[in-house]
Amino acid sequence: MSELEEIKKRKLNELMKKSQYPDKPIEVTDKNFDSIIHKYPLILIDCWAVWCAPCRMIAPMIEELAKKYKGKIVFGKLDVNENMAIAKRFDIMAIPNLLIFKKGKLVDRIVGVQPMPILESRLKEYLGKS
Repeated sequence: MSELEEIKKRKLNELMKKSQYPDKPIEVTDKNFDSIIHKYPLILIDCWAVWCAPCRMIAPMIEELAKKYKGKIVFGKLDVNENMAIAKRFDIMAIPNLLIFKKGKLVDRIVGVQPMPILESRLKEYLGKS
């Protein structure tokens, strides 16, 4: 295979991989949680509830980050009222509670509403690490 063909193949693989990443938050539940955190190398899960005003404040930021980091980070939303097993498993006592998983392992947690630059800087910490 020529060098040009190898470059084309690599670029095509990168594009295919990016197209598999959603550009909006995906729904995470007790049932699909484990498969989701292992499917994507880096995922942030927003643990929230309908009645939570701070959760509604952070929701547009999560939507914006999902678009901005498509192909690099996946964003999920888990309603803690409907998915109590996961809330209990990760000791979620306050919401919003953002769980960051890398290769299926919990690597960080952000509790409460934080400004966009803080969220981005925390996420960027995990983009370059393998």
